[in-house]
Amino acid sequence: MLLEHLTRQACRTPKLPSCDTYRHLWGWLNAVFNKVDHERIQAVGPDRAASEWLLRCGAHVRYQGLEKWQQDYNGLPTGPLGKYKIQAIDATESCIMYRGFDHLDGLEHVEEIKLCKCAYLQDECLQRLSEIQNFQKSLLRLWIISCGNVTDQGIIALHKLSNLKYLFLSDLPGIKQKETTAEILRKSLPSLVLELDLKE
Repeated sequence: MLLEHLTRQACRTPKLPSCDTYRHLWGWLNAVFNKVDHERIQAVGPDRAASEWLLRCGAHVRYQGLEKWQQDYNGLPTGPLGKYKIQAIDATESCIMYRGFDHLDGLEHVEEIKLCKCAYLQDECLQRLSEIQNFQKSLLRLWIISCGNVTDQGIIALHKLSNLKYLFLSDLPGIKQKETTAEILRKSLPSLVLELDLKE
């Protein structure tokens, strides 16, 4: 009798949401975080709007003239429009995705970017990054590490970053033609120091 009662109770216990439900929820939330608000960019300027986007997605930024990385969204510095210029971006384990890359268009002082374990980073993101005219002039150092959706095509697109001096590539299983890709970059960017930590 007791066993029958317990069995009935167990069958009535509500089911927990599946992993797919959680994955769908996080995907939707990350897409919301990456939505571009052009009115906000106009109101606060490109550096402030990009800072808000990056920190909302879990990335960090460093401003010109400051050594400390800004990590806290609620602690973003205030001041006159355009006072704080982004010099470096660390997007390690952030949820940045293609639809948010429009936030980068107005940035003029970004010298280094670290993209490490970015689950939503794809070739299209790197192509978009390399097409930003300001980045073609300002970006000097770039790290791309453990981003599983990046392939040779995305890395080759970086040849447009004409002032890039240092590129580190590591743990990118989507790169299948390491030597060919490296050769294309070296020919396009003769002053580039290219460091590879990729499996054959």
